[in-house]
Amino acid sequence: MSEISVELPKSEPASRSFLGRLKDSDLLASFLSSKVTVVAGALTLIFFLAAVFAPLIAPTNPFDPASNFLIDSLNPPRFVTGGDARFLLGTDDQGRDLWSAILYGLRVSLLIGVFGVLLGGAIGITLGLIAGYAGGRIDSIIMRIADVQLTFPAILIALLVDGVVQALLKGQNREQTAFGILVISIGLSFWVQYARTVRGSTLVEKNRDYVQAARLIGLSPARILMRHILPNVMGPVLVIATINLALAIITEATLSFLGVGLPPTQPSLGTLIRIGQNFLFSGEWWIVTFPSITLAALVLAVNLLGDWLRDALNPRLK
Repeated sequence: MSEISVELPKSEPASRSFLGRLKDSDLLASFLSSKVTVVAGALTLIFFLAAVFAPLIAPTNPFDPASNFLIDSLNPPRFVTGGDARFLLGTDDQGRDLWSAILYGLRVSLLIGVFGVLLGGAIGITLGLIAGYAGGRIDSIIMRIADVQLTFPAILIALLVDGVVQALLKGQNREQTAFGILVISIGLSFWVQYARTVRGSTLVEKNRDYVQAARLIGLSPARILMRHILPNVMGPVLVIATINLALAIITEATLSFLGVGLPPTQPSLGTLIRIGQNFLFSGEWWIVTFPSITLAALVLAVNLLGDWLRDALNPRLK
């Protein structure tokens, strides 16, 4: 009697870790293939780490008046003739160590930029999903509001929102409300791009078979939007968020430079630049130079990452 050999099915290999999948992904290969992108990513990481660990890196706390002395004001950098060895990048007009002020200012600028982008993204994604899925009059109303806002520069919208909120909170202390007002101003200035992009993607996705199947089994529109459509429209949103982070940081710096942002007691990069430009022509060049270089390097690095992410996630370029 002949034996019948039965080949048992091979067990599926265990699912790879996230790091393993990332290592073999096209996204990582695309990132490593560009030296400019790698440098931009390294700079961005350094800036974020410097902001997070500012209390550990900074020699002094610029927010603490007890650690700042007017007798130390306007000291040049350590490497300049006449510089004080205690201050690497010199001091400002209030005697604050400029190196410490830049680290803390970097933290403030990044926090405002990140929270502003998150707020604008939350508003824009929500309205874009509703407009694209509902259609009809709701879609028309939301898109007409977006079209009207697009006719004004983002900085004017931010100035308008800042003025309105300041008028509503006129009884509040400026130092206590400045951070939140800037976040709201920036968030309400950048939601339109998210809304228009998400609406266009939602118009395509809602006619796909998986959405029709979800409707047939009785899923609610909110569940369909959040569980099925939203994950498929997040690619362009990530690109917009990365680029808008740089724009949000510039907007915060512009508002602070114009005097409607953070007060001098809460230094951001924009506030430091505004303070420094008052002393530029009197010879204290370092007060405006080093915060400006930091701001320019941060924005350039984030913009380069956004450009790479846009190309890497574009299927037409694969």
